[in-house]
Amino acid sequence: MWQPDFPFDRQRHATVYGYHRALCVYSWVYRGTEAAPGLVFGLDRGGAAKGVAFHVRAADAASVYETLFAREMVSNVYRPHWARCRLTGGVPETVPALAFIADHGNPQYAGRLGEAETLNLIKRGKGKAGACRDYVENTATHLREMGIRDLALERIVKRLGR
Repeated sequence: MWQPDFPFDRQRHATVYGYHRALCVYSWVYRGTEAAPGLVFGLDRGGAAKGVAFHVRAADAASVYETLFAREMVSNVYRPHWARCRLTGGVPETVPALAFIADHGNPQYAGRLGEAETLNLIKRGKGKAGACRDYVENTATHLREMGIRDLALERIVKRLGR
């Protein structure tokens, strides 16, 4: 959301219903290792998640899909899914959006962890894309800048301290 890394021609605030943003995936590559996992966000069942939808031109669709699939499916912890997405910030409309949903059957699915374990994984996780802590803090900062309040994430960031 805050680092799309693919071409798009516009973006809008959006809500995906039926899924919520959660630190529910052990990161074995980007923000941790298998021996010392970090924790990253996934869309998990239930609720709603506010974020951003990116519109991709038809001419770029295949290459963007390949880019997203290579990045998000590195360990098959997600299931690609066309979710219904409600766009705001203009004329409200509902459109299909490619989302990557946490796969409960994957060994990297962490589910709902206690706060102490969540904080420990965030503090120690470091992978090929950097520190897990930076990822979590950057996500919180970006959501705040977009005017999206995620109280659970804010509580975690506050507990991380600096």
